[in-house]
Amino acid sequence: MLRSLLLGFALTTLPAATVLQPAPDFTLTGNNGAPVRLSGYQGRIVLLDFWATWCGGCKVEIPWYIEFQNKYKDKGLAVIGVAMDDDGWKKVKPFAEAKKMNYPVVLGNDALAKRYGVTALPVTLLIDREGKIAASHTGLVNKEAFEKKIQSLLARN
Repeated sequence: MLRSLLLGFALTTLPAATVLQPAPDFTLTGNNGAPVRLSGYQGRIVLLDFWATWCGGCKVEIPWYIEFQNKYKDKGLAVIGVAMDDDGWKKVKPFAEAKKMNYPVVLGNDALAKRYGVTALPVTLLIDREGKIAASHTGLVNKEAFEKKIQSLLARN
């Protein structure tokens, strides 16, 4: 997969053209066996996290995203994790269970990564209620700044 490209951490964002563009839809099987379809979350703010079990920055961010899910799910936030591990569920399921990830996790693939411009991990996107990319960040997010962006998007009707 992307592992050869993803070993470094880039602190850049996706090209400006991608922000405010519709987020590419996908339907993938979640860690509970049910399908996860991005377009099914329309009307909610979606935090879409591309990560891997071997990614150091990802391991730092996941507890934050668990916290955000707990804190803001009733206000309209939905977190979705997209695991980019080559070993698939063999590594991802035990990791998600050990971390007590409280949101759906799907297995990503090269095609989905390409559609989102993912060339390094972690990549975190915020998708607005209309399904448009409102923010995109490559590398470790600033927790406080990212939470403020979530709050801002949730405050919009």
